[in-house]
Amino acid sequence: MAATSLQELFVEELRDAYDGEKRLTKALPKMAKASGSEELRAAFTNHLRETEGQIKRLEQVFRTIGEPARGKKCDGLMGIIEEGKHAIEELDGSVLDAALIAGAQRAEHYEIAAYGTLAYFAEMLGNDKAKDLLGQTLDEEKAADEKLSTIAKSSVNREALMAAGTEDEQEPMTRSSRGSGARRMASTGSRGNRSRAMASDRSRSTRGRR
Repeated sequence: MAATSLQELFVEELRDAYDGEKRLTKALPKMAKASGSEELRAAFTNHLRETEGQIKRLEQVFRTIGEPARGKKCDGLMGIIEEGKHAIEELDGSVLDAALIAGAQRAEHYEIAAYGTLAYFAEMLGNDKAKDLLGQTLDEEKAADEKLSTIAKSSVNREALMAAGTEDEQEPMTRSSRGSGARRMASTGSRGNRSRAMASDRSRSTRGRR
């Protein structure tokens, strides 16, 4: 049923956030396992612990409004998590790490927007307890986003760029090798043609003397 008041919308948004956090507790261990960067793996593991705490905070918020803690399918985070799954299946090395950070930051930005709105709703509704709890989570999400930016800028993105450069260097070498081979074949063919022509001339000369 569609929300008809700010209070009802607040509850619906809480349920969306609750479902999203539950999904992230399943996705983060897979992201950590797939990461080749030790620093990135630690960041995902630490954020998993934070996410578990954020779920407990949401349950406290539900209690402040007398509502059961239950989720509503969070389509936004579902899509982001699915993209991360595809990255894990299709990429590897530092390029995968760069993609994992990109996906994780999409999730963080989604949550920053969600918790910022929820904290403001709580303030408008006069629920200071809920506002404080949601504000704590908002601060954690911002800090997690900053941490991911630092890791990306300090090492992961540079390594992904260097990996691409190595591939680009190998490809021209391959093309050059093919070109050299073709030139050698052409040169060999030319010598062969000249040899056959000379043999033919000698044959005609011999027949003429006879």
